[in-house]
Order: sequence, then structure tokens, then C-alpha cells
Amino acid sequence: MAIATLPAALGLGVASGLGASAGIVSAVVAGAVAALLGGSNLQVTGPTGILLLILTPVTRTYGPSGTLTAGLLAGILLIVLSVSGAGRFMRYVPVPVVQGFTVGGAIVIVLRQLPVALGLAARHTGMAVVTAVKAVVHFPAHPHWVTVAVAGGAMVVRLIESQLRLPGPFTVLAVATITALAQTAHLPLQRIGHVAAGLPVPSLHFLRFSSLSALLPSAALLAVLVAFESLMAVSAAEGISGDDRHDADRELFGQGVANLAAPLFGGLAATGAVMRTAVNARIGATSRLASLVNCAVLGILAYAVAPLTAAIPRAALTGVMIATVIRLIDFGALCSLARADRGQAAVAGVTAVTPLVFNLVTAIASGVAVATALALHTLVRSARTEPAFHDMEPVHLESLPVSWAPWQTRPDRRMAAYDIDGPLLFATVDRLLHPVKGSQASLIVLRMSRVSAVDATGILALRTTITTLARRGTHVLLCDLRDEHVKIMDAMGVLDALRAGGHLVADAAHSDVHGRAAGMHSSVFPPEHSDHTDTASTF
Repeated sequence: MAIATLPAALGLGVASGLGASAGIVSAVVAGAVAALLGGSNLQVTGPTGILLLILTPVTRTYGPSGTLTAGLLAGILLIVLSVSGAGRFMRYVPVPVVQGFTVGGAIVIVLRQLPVALGLAARHTGMAVVTAVKAVVHFPAHPHWVTVAVAGGAMVVRLIESQLRLPGPFTVLAVATITALAQTAHLPLQRIGHVAAGLPVPSLHFLRFSSLSALLPSAALLAVLVAFESLMAVSAAEGISGDDRHDADRELFGQGVANLAAPLFGGLAATGAVMRTAVNARIGATSRLASLVNCAVLGILAYAVAPLTAAIPRAALTGVMIATVIRLIDFGALCSLARADRGQAAVAGVTAVTPLVFNLVTAIASGVAVATALALHTLVRSARTEPAFHDMEPVHLESLPVSWAPWQTRPDRRMAAYDIDGPLLFATVDRLLHPVKGSQASLIVLRMSRVSAVDATGILALRTTITTLARRGTHVLLCDLRDEHVKIMDAMGVLDALRAGGHLVADAAHSDVHGRAAGMHSSVFPPEHSDHTDTASTF
């Protein structure tokens, strides 16, 4: 696996603007620290393409020192997240959002790398789509077919290798062959440049306190992406291995310390890599030792051949990186999602398209918002109010303008009973209470035993409905109220407000029968214009 990681780490370092050495340092230092301190036995940590969406603009604006500082701040924020217990909330991110996040990030990275693959100077100003389109438009005027061939060849080899689930030797062989041919034929290709033969001495020389406030938003965005991708990688690996024993908060802590350590040695910010972690699980890794060995072997490989890696054409690494991020997309899962539920496919689509215009955090927020709206729509559709006729002992209510309670075999036409089934929330009140408002009965019984949850809007809407019915002479009986719902209604003053309009007029002589027949926590509310003046509890 270290062999497969080497070209990607070199390419990510170059693409970030910090140089190839930064990618290697990140993979070795951050990978080792996260393996030791993280919350998963299978996680493989290092620089990833997703993080370039944040790091590259920071490098362009603040230089290498700004990128290292942003990584350091992100590490601090990740430790804060871990201490606050934020890791457990990541499991509630909907699957379509995860799929869309991966697709959107991959598309943006490919678009950003397209100018390099075409042999043009990479300009990261503006949206990724605009940059890619400009590169394609200008290519016919200044074609660089050798660069295209090199990038395309490396990409094809990497895709075939990934499809066959090979550990990486063919990619390394392809890059080595391209490098040798470029050197022999003196091809006009841009090289990746100097790679340090060993780790530098740790230092904080890059830290500029004057730029901390300006870099904080980028660092926060970076921390969110690191948390999201690392926990997503852990979940993916556990799906392969069948082992779900991981500590999400400890994983965030490990990633935080790793991102504190990597900048000290001049390394990029790092996170759990989905593809590398999945490969680690597939080849049978069961402990942290596999990740530590990977870091050690990667360091030996990188620093042993450092003089040779400087001659690698940048286009070759660009092709490898494009293929790597394309392989992040699970096309089978996307097709299954589209077939199963169009709404969920729309969530993935929104999350994937949003990064083309905004950033990935906005994409996640948009996806979660759409998923929440769809879930709320499903919840509203499942909530219903049904006429209720129960096979129970009939109860005579002498003091009400009806002959029998509504659960008798032949109910009086002036009575109606309804079962409210579902949560009484702001989104469902209209659907649940509409049949009740339209009833012309003199007595309406609302059975509340199947109300799973309530909120302030639902309770106040219920009060408004009851008082409206009371004004036109309709009695409303609430029965089977749950204790927790009674507490909420009482705390909000709803019961007092309803009783203030008149008093409860159900015949107390029959209260025991009511309790046996319906198991009621009940109150009967008369019309507001009732002649009675006291308020009495009935049941």
C-alpha cells in the first residue's frame, strides 16, 4: 500500500503549492500520529485531494506559511471537537449527503487539475468549472500533446489498477517508465522538483500571529472536512471488515494531534483517506500496526529515492491524482440510490453540484437541509387523523347534549371521535387537525394515545382548534393524553387557558366507567358561552 501511496502523496504536495516533500511529510508524520492516537484500528491518514480545495487558495493568498498555520489551527479545532463529543453526531449525516459530498469533491478536484493535464498553467482563480472551460478553450491554440499523453497514460494505468484492486506496483512502474523516457528523450515536461531526503527539524518558524484571525475561517472549514472525511473513511472500512469497534471522538482527537504535528515538519494537513483505509481493510489489516508499517515503508521509499523523484513529470502525478479521486465515486451506490428513491438521489445531486459554485461545507449544509426537508415531508405524509369507533362498553353522558359516547356500536350523529396518529408538530398540525375543524358534531373526542411527539406549535394549534369549536357550541374531549404531553400543555398554560373559557361538564358519576372504557387522562371543554362559572376536574 505504501507503493501506491507514494505517487499520490507527491502529487498532492505539488498541487498544494508547498512542494512534493510536504505531501510525503504529511503521509509519514500525520499518518503515524493518527495511527497511534486515533479511534480506529484500520484508519490510514495522509493528505487527500478533498483538502486541496481549502489548502490551494490559502497557499495562493497567504503563501506556504499560511497553509501550515491553517493546518495547525485545524488541529486545535479538531481537538476541541473531540473533547466536546462532536464525533457521535457524524453518524447522523444521511448516506446521500456522504455520496454527494464525495462526488462533488471529486469533480472539483478533476476540474482544478485539468489545466495541468492539458499542459497549461494552472490558474485557480474563480470557479472550478470556469477554470476548466477556459483551459479547454485555450488548448487548441497552444496544444501540449506530450503532456496530455503522459497524464492520460498514468491515469489509465491507475484506473485499471484500482479496478483490479492491485496494491499499486503498476502505477509506480508507469510513473518510473514515464520519468525515464522523459529524461532520455529530453521531453519538455515540468518536473516536480526537489524532494528532501529526510524529515526536517520541527519548527514554528511559519507561524504569523498577525494572520491568525484571517486564517481562522479556512482552518474551521479544514477541520470540518477532516472530521467528515476521516469518520467517513472509518465507516467505509468497517463496512468491509465487519468490525464496528471505533471511538469517533478519539478519532477526531488523533486527527487533531496529527494536524498539529505535520505542520511542524512542513507537512500538509491530513485526514483519514477513504480509499487507502478501504484498501487497508481489504488486505486483511486488523491492528494499528498495518498503518504504522505503511508510514515507515513510505518514508524509506520516499527518502531513499529522493534524488530520482525530483525528475518525475508533474503531468504523470496529475494523472495519478485524477484517477485516484475518480475512484472515490461509488457509481454502483449512486445508481442504486437513484432506483430506490428519487428524493434521496436529489439530495446526493444537490450536495454534489453545490461545490461547483460554493464550498464543500455549504454543500454538506445544503444536502442535510434537503434531506431534512424530505424527511419532514415523509413524516407529514405518515401523520393522519382517523374516525375512531372502538368496541368498548358504551357510556351514557347525561350532562352532555348527546346520548352515547362515540365508541358505541351505533354512534349518535351528533358525535365524532378521532384517533390522532403521529407527531403533533409545526409541520403536521394542519394535516392532523383539518378533519376535526370540519366536523359538525356536537361532541368531538380526540384520542391522543398515538401522538408520538408534540411541540409548542402543535399544542397551541390544538388550543386554537378547541376554542374555535367551543365558540360554535361544540364540546371537545381530550382523552388518553400521555403524561409527558400533559406536562408540556400545563407548562405552556394551555390547560388553564382552555378551562378559563368555561368548566368541565362531563357527568362525574360516570368517571369510573370512562376510566375503565378508555383509560383516559381526560378533560371536557364546553363552549365559551356556557352559563356555568366554575371549573371542575372531571376524571
